[in-house]
Amino acid sequence: FGSKIGAHLLATVPTPPLVFPLFVLQWVLQSRPWTIRLSAWRMSQEQIEKAEYPHFTLKEIKGQPRALRDTMRGRLCQRDDEPHSCDIKLGDLEKPLEGEENGLSPLERMADAKRIIIVACGTSVNSGMVAKYAMESFAGLRVEVEYASEFRYRQPLISLQDVVIAISQSGETADTLEAIRIAKEHQALTIGIVNVVGSSIARNTDAGVYLHAGPEIGVASTKAFTGQVVAVLMIALKLAVQRKVLSPAALDSYCDALMAVPDAIQRWLEPLDRQMKMIAKYFRLASNALFCGCGIQYPVALEGALKLKEISYIHAEGFSAAEVRHGPLTLIRDFIPVVCIAFKSDPAYEALKQHIGEFKDKDAALVVLTDEGNEDFADMANFIVHCPSSKLEFEPLFAAVPLQLLSYYVADMRGCSIDQPRNLAKSVTVE
Repeated sequence: FGSKIGAHLLATVPTPPLVFPLFVLQWVLQSRPWTIRLSAWRMSQEQIEKAEYPHFTLKEIKGQPRALRDTMRGRLCQRDDEPHSCDIKLGDLEKPLEGEENGLSPLERMADAKRIIIVACGTSVNSGMVAKYAMESFAGLRVEVEYASEFRYRQPLISLQDVVIAISQSGETADTLEAIRIAKEHQALTIGIVNVVGSSIARNTDAGVYLHAGPEIGVASTKAFTGQVVAVLMIALKLAVQRKVLSPAALDSYCDALMAVPDAIQRWLEPLDRQMKMIAKYFRLASNALFCGCGIQYPVALEGALKLKEISYIHAEGFSAAEVRHGPLTLIRDFIPVVCIAFKSDPAYEALKQHIGEFKDKDAALVVLTDEGNEDFADMANFIVHCPSSKLEFEPLFAAVPLQLLSYYVADMRGCSIDQPRNLAKSVTVE
């Protein structure tokens, strides 16, 4: 991250040589001073092959435990002086900014920010909404989430005390890059959260965090989404520590719970895969589907709907369960698939139970995602997916995985082009 150019070499991946006329290279190098930093981005052949999987998308869904461990590696760690205590190290965010008069780090400026604005597109908006919930809950900061494509076409009110966070898997999203340019015009601090090393967003922001989730080849984002969620959760916890609103004991508890997530998903994946494949058989011929959740699970419902429409071409809509009587209830009818996320830790849990009962009365085909061992929906839901237990703020990581698998298997049974859905591109680099 920063103003230097990263020329990243794929050391282990054979690529055809790029040939430029000598006079072109001489003109480029002589026309202005360049600071070039060469670094090797190493990828194994295993990372860019399907291996035993029929599609990259399925491989990336199943590879999420490893991807999440890589996102946490070197960042969530035990303090040497206290073996049972955790610390969060965010590298670039903790270093003083070049040219900063007060010698403040990006993290310190974020902790004192008047407002944090998250700009993103597509799936990254949904992870940004999780970030809003976590930063407000943990650190007590004011956070807004905006579509970068909307942000760029109006006249946003940005001050020097604001921080703009850009989230993108590719780091090349045109609308998000334009939002960064606007933020820098207003002299706001810009932070990037990206997966691709050396990408445009990484080069054009003041500081940031890499996901290190590995290459994501399927157009529909899966492991990058959960990687983004882990990254913003770590930032939110670190901001809470910086603002002295989270005790060391509470931080230890949250860090331990977050580090346990990849192993919990790994143990759960095999039985979950069989269950979601079975559920997909009943929904593969659907023409519409609805997803609902409350609080921090609302963006997961939006993400579930986005995944289904992206790769199976089924019209899907996500909505807040609390808004069901303000319109979505008219869509509930015989056999329409309705996926509800209802964990007991949700503050709106009792209201969710009531709404799910209404859906049942209207003969919807109900799938409920809930806590391990929770049988409150045994008489209501057609299918119950029991997710591993964790803290409220980490439950989106568990809820996202079954929704990804459901979308994948529905798309596979419909014969869709899963890795490269029609009309879509992995990185939207044009308006």
